[in-house]
Amino acid sequence: MRFKGLDLNLLVAFDALLETKSVSRAAERLNLSQPAMSAALARLREYFGDEILVADGKRMHPTAHAESLLPQVRELLTGADMLIATSTAFDPGTSQRAFRVIASDYITAALLAPLIRRLSAVAPQVRIEIVAPDAQSDTLLDRGQVDVIITPAEFIESDHPAEVLFEEEHVVACCAANPALKRGRIAEADFMGAGHVGVSMGSTRTMTFGDRQLETMGRRRRIEIVASSFTVVPWLLIGTARLAVMHARLAQAMKGYFPIAHAPLPFDFPVMREMIQVHRARVGDGGLAWLRQQLRAAAQGKSIHRSNGRA
Repeated sequence: MRFKGLDLNLLVAFDALLETKSVSRAAERLNLSQPAMSAALARLREYFGDEILVADGKRMHPTAHAESLLPQVRELLTGADMLIATSTAFDPGTSQRAFRVIASDYITAALLAPLIRRLSAVAPQVRIEIVAPDAQSDTLLDRGQVDVIITPAEFIESDHPAEVLFEEEHVVACCAANPALKRGRIAEADFMGAGHVGVSMGSTRTMTFGDRQLETMGRRRRIEIVASSFTVVPWLLIGTARLAVMHARLAQAMKGYFPIAHAPLPFDFPVMREMIQVHRARVGDGGLAWLRQQLRAAAQGKSIHRSNGRA
């Protein structure tokens, strides 16, 4: 398809070339041969009268003109993607749509996994792709490269609409045989005196809501192990006297697989608000309306809905 002499498919190639800064990697990303991608680059150079990518030793770098075009190209591609994906009607029984959801392993274990098991009966061809949160999550949402972000309120991106999915309490988790657990409770002195498992997320080692709140409250624990995800914490508790601050939903889910127990925190602790966010241009997307409905129902412990999504 051409618009004012430009093959619009070349814009997809342009985005891949600028993202990867490599003809071969761009070809792999778009499932093209390297000669086909080289031909696309040649056509881009001819149309824009610019080299687009220039070789510097074994690496390639975008020209200043190409970098100036990139935001406009990505805005066009995002708009086109949203136009194609958006529909006011959605039939989960026949749809083959793939939804990309950014969610932590805690949300995956406590909410998404049980929901996906149930969805197989009413939306057998719908695919859910789960993406781990990182520093690029907001960028992926801005570009329309993910459909939904599920994240604590403090990480919400202000440019897009969000709603509360559920409120989460935190508990103290431990090995079921931990002697500090007495009649279903752990004393504050035992909590502060024990070794703990903490969690820091991603390459930036982002602190979790629970750890951040404890630090703000001035309750400094003796952290013996820092895990990179929530779902490995039970492995680090069993057979030890360590404790961990854990989401109540995750602790309940993990009890079915590990010999762990949980108890209320021995002091007042704020409730965490888990949010769901979509791109502002996709508020009327019937498929996303249906998915949000399923997520809300799962968070409230209700049965899934078979009805079509409506804006």
